[in-house]
Amino acid sequence: MILHHLLAITIAVVIDLFIGDPPDWPHPVKAMGSLIAKLEKHWNRGQGKQAKGIGMLISVMFAAGGTALLVTLICYQIHPVAGILTESLLISTAIAQRSLKEAALTVYEPLNLGNMAGAREKLSYIVGRDTDKLEEPDIVRGTIETVAENTSDGITAPLFWALIGGAPAAIMYRAINTCDSMVGYKNEKYLEFGWASARMDDLVNYIPSRLTSFAMLLSSRPEHMTVRQAWRTVFRDAKKHPSPNSGWGEAAVAALLGIQLGGVNYYNGVISNRATMGDLVVTMGKAHILKANRIVSRTVPTFMIFLWLGGMLFEMAATWF
Repeated sequence: MILHHLLAITIAVVIDLFIGDPPDWPHPVKAMGSLIAKLEKHWNRGQGKQAKGIGMLISVMFAAGGTALLVTLICYQIHPVAGILTESLLISTAIAQRSLKEAALTVYEPLNLGNMAGAREKLSYIVGRDTDKLEEPDIVRGTIETVAENTSDGITAPLFWALIGGAPAAIMYRAINTCDSMVGYKNEKYLEFGWASARMDDLVNYIPSRLTSFAMLLSSRPEHMTVRQAWRTVFRDAKKHPSPNSGWGEAAVAALLGIQLGGVNYYNGVISNRATMGDLVVTMGKAHILKANRIVSRTVPTFMIFLWLGGMLFEMAATWF
């Protein structure tokens, strides 16, 4: 079964790379989002919000994962090839390599033309911070931070869980991640209701985020420091991030490019001071967005090698025991 998962994962990566997520096509995340919004509207009120948030998370996880499991089981009963292809299609909807790169380019293109207003607007679509007054270095920083963080959330983490449990696990991961992105905020409205979603998202990203950082460091050569210094920088800075996982990707990209991520952001006019990631060797410029995309392009095949090696070792161990 692990071999089936590995074949499905490989095909899924190719599908996503060349097709991506056409906006007019049906997508499981859209259905998840609608379900989350409906449950949040009816349950995020009154007493027991934390318990209701747990109920929402479980409901969405099992609705998404259960549907994917039923579909894949039926297809495997028809023929193994049908099952593998079905898993491939489902897993491809859980990853977003092409979409992530395109999102970064939508910021780069107006920035490259000197259209600061357009770059700020495009950045506002992919980050939660205020963007209306940002200058080029901070626009670039916001874009690169998004690319670095979402390499794990949007690509490698769902692939990791697909190896563990096939398409149902990848879809269930995406359900957790979508719950966190919609209700996992530490504000008055969602602090209790989104608690379970935020904690579960931290849990399921713990291993993938670290493996992703290692894949980044193994697949790209640092531009302004030695390989050993880059590794030291990542282990020094990754834990500074308020998220237990997001700092790993950001610290790795910062070390590889010789830039400094983190710092001051504003959210609805309220200042937020983030710890810095990496050493300020060079000032960020728009070309660093393209370099960050290239890091992603090299990271994904390296992560796939991790998965194939891990899967083969598991298969060998299973035959021995």
